[in-house]
Amino acid sequence: MDATLTETTGTAFQALAGLRFSKGHGTGNDFVLVADPEGEHTIDAGHVAALCNRHLGIGGDGLIRAVPSRFLPEGREILAANPDAEWFMDYRNGDGSLSEMCGNGVRVFVHFLRAEGLIDLPVGGALAIGTRGGLKTVVRTADGYAVDMGPWEFIFPGEATAKAMDSLVTAEGLEVPRPALSVSMGNPHTVVALAELGELEATRLYTAPAVEPVPANGTNVEFVVPSEPLVLDGIGSVTMRVHERGVGETQSCGTGACAAAVAIRHWAGAGAPDAWRVNVPGGVVGVKFFAGPGGHEHVELSGPAVIVASGTLS
Repeated sequence: MDATLTETTGTAFQALAGLRFSKGHGTGNDFVLVADPEGEHTIDAGHVAALCNRHLGIGGDGLIRAVPSRFLPEGREILAANPDAEWFMDYRNGDGSLSEMCGNGVRVFVHFLRAEGLIDLPVGGALAIGTRGGLKTVVRTADGYAVDMGPWEFIFPGEATAKAMDSLVTAEGLEVPRPALSVSMGNPHTVVALAELGELEATRLYTAPAVEPVPANGTNVEFVVPSEPLVLDGIGSVTMRVHERGVGETQSCGTGACAAAVAIRHWAGAGAPDAWRVNVPGGVVGVKFFAGPGGHEHVELSGPAVIVASGTLS
């Protein structure tokens, strides 16, 4: 084991000794969660990497700090236009890098606020929250949460419109580079369609796939197999695996599920449904398309959220 890594992790835990935390997940996409209602905790990239380390720390795909929006510049900007967005989801990937958004994380974040007694949200109630990907509205459902993820868009719109593909992806386990489509859900995704589940299982995601051209801030890469039949009872269905920036392969990715549905729906053409079921290693999430403000099509992500443990750092 790397002695430097062990020492760094130990130093981080000493700096954060006494900090209360919870561990939660949304369809296996797991997070360390910290409540900071007074905006007094400084948790830097090194701290996050130590806490999210699966052998020397608590373990997680990322860390979410629940902090009032007024304590962050990004939060104050959102508050200026949306005064109801009292809480901000301060999210970092497992390596400590900042991330714009996390669809599974948003659900777990709101569930955590409820568990900590920081909000009261009955079934059917809606909560506006701030994220680095903009304002998000979360509705509590009977069996989880549904999130208006906002509008989607193609990252390379000219190529996507003209060819339905805009990049090539190379990954271990796939013999040749595969064509792909890059979609923004507030964070970047590149979606590859595979023909069968055997190909999906053979794809090795221990290392990051190579994407050419790669979006400006890097990209998450989804490998997706359409179901056969693709549509059943008006609902489309796909199976997905994902490699996330700064994390590696995860059990689920909410924004990735949305991007996968965008791409497969685009490729399916006219008559493709607006409701989708996305199967991921950690479970199932729902994706729906609907008309949003200003004529922009929005995407709703729905699924469960679970808190599995709480404790105090020693």
